[in-house]
Amino acid sequence: MQIRSVLQILTLAALGVGIAAPATAQGVAGSYLAARHASFASDYKAAATYYAQALIQDPTNPALMENAIMAYVSLGDVDRAVAVARRLISLGTSSQIGNMALLANQFANENYEGVITDLEAGQNVGPLVDGLLKAWAELGLGRMSDAQATFDTVAEEQGVQLFGLYHKALALAMVGDFEGADEILSGRAQGVLQLSRRGVVAFAQVLSQLERNEDAIELLDQSFSTSLDPALAALRADLEAGKTLPFDAVRNAKDGAAETFLVVAGALHGEASDGYTLLYSRLSEYLRPDNVDAILLSASVLEALERYELATEAFKRVPPEHPSFDAAELGRADALRRSGKIEAAIEVLEQLARNRPDNPAVFVTLGDALRGEERYAEARDAYDRAIALYPDPDRGQWLIFFARGITNERTDEWEAAEADFRKALELNPGQPQVLNYLGYSFVEMGVNLDEALAMIEEAVAARPDSGYIIDSLGWVQYRMGEYAEAVVNLERAAELMAVDPVVNDHLGDAYWAVGRKTEAEFQWKRALSFDPEEKDAERIRRKLEVGLDVVLDEEGAPPIKVTAQDG
Repeated sequence: MQIRSVLQILTLAALGVGIAAPATAQGVAGSYLAARHASFASDYKAAATYYAQALIQDPTNPALMENAIMAYVSLGDVDRAVAVARRLISLGTSSQIGNMALLANQFANENYEGVITDLEAGQNVGPLVDGLLKAWAELGLGRMSDAQATFDTVAEEQGVQLFGLYHKALALAMVGDFEGADEILSGRAQGVLQLSRRGVVAFAQVLSQLERNEDAIELLDQSFSTSLDPALAALRADLEAGKTLPFDAVRNAKDGAAETFLVVAGALHGEASDGYTLLYSRLSEYLRPDNVDAILLSASVLEALERYELATEAFKRVPPEHPSFDAAELGRADALRRSGKIEAAIEVLEQLARNRPDNPAVFVTLGDALRGEERYAEARDAYDRAIALYPDPDRGQWLIFFARGITNERTDEWEAAEADFRKALELNPGQPQVLNYLGYSFVEMGVNLDEALAMIEEAVAARPDSGYIIDSLGWVQYRMGEYAEAVVNLERAAELMAVDPVVNDHLGDAYWAVGRKTEAEFQWKRALSFDPEEKDAERIRRKLEVGLDVVLDEEGAPPIKVTAQDG
């Protein structure tokens, strides 16, 4: 796996892949193989259980120990990971993940002298993490000058200057030197820093402590434009009200260590495997259980790993009074839905809608969940509630009108559906999904075919590799009697979506229209093999039995206009 150069200093190659353990004894082999299988599937609960069983049979096996530590940390059970890590280190075995767990435990116990002793004894993680943890331990011992020098040393490392300077600024602010922190965070000291969301919030707190609320508001507006989530909106509201924000980004050395693990997790997220990221975010949670950013990162990573039960548990730990509670509940509902617990997900969203009647995102998500269950009337009500919260909708709300249009179309409220689709296009002109849906709907109804063709051609220009949209273009051409052109586009759609029953059915009809009846029957048989909806399957079987011409006559539909025998 490749990690960008700025992260190579973390030396993570030993993490996340698991180390093969020799397991020749029959009793160990079964547990070990089960644990390995669970690890590959990111099933940390099972992996931890099986590694523990294997260690009972082979208690001094270093590879089993290291894999068990990884499983425990990933599970969030750091105390058990620490117990295994101590046994592993006592064997004289070097383990990066074991060192991480032990150093985190030293910070948890505020044993800062022990942190420095262990690092100097070679109990290392990597240059960046080692340097930051040493600096925070020195600060925990009251040695601010030593801590600043260590932060400076980290900042001199190529590619990680930001980390050293950022943590130095946090340390200065923690001890009350807000002017010094401002010098660094503003970029006046050693150049502009690319701050994360947490960094911007910390900087805003520093400015507020310096009685510069207007500058803090400007910082938020420049960093996030108008896209403020509830937590940032609450922060901005406090600044506008003239309140002085407390500096709580880092309250003590233990928080500093938690921030170290979290900032590395943030850097790894999207660059390394999710398993790597989770190890760091879990250790950050361990050191600062109230850090919602760490909780949400762990939850999102667990969801990406398809560990939905663990993700749900993580999202649920965000307290209701926290500004990010709504986001956490939306995440919990999504994890429940993706795990197949649809009704539980809808129940979470309905409860959130009752408690947060002014949050349109809740109603949109509820509408999407209900629409996915084909509960269209209820979904439409949810979308109505969301739209009502936008008296002057802008471009960003096009998707809500599009979604409501779909529910209206599915409940045979076509006039309302068309109005919603056209409103979505008014807000976001040229949006290919809407153009395709509205155009295809016209084609299916046999109305406004010229407008439908123009809409779908525009959608194809925007999404030239979308099989669905190219199928729509071919289908409107077929409906307009342009069979040769339809064949070309429907063949292209079938290439892009080879196993879609509707596309293959459409191509079969187009082949029939140009006289290629053997190929038409072949495509209809292919369409049947891809499990179409029953009403479509019945129609395809009838076409195979009597031909398309007879089926159209039976349906009272217009006959095929031209049969181009010459192609």
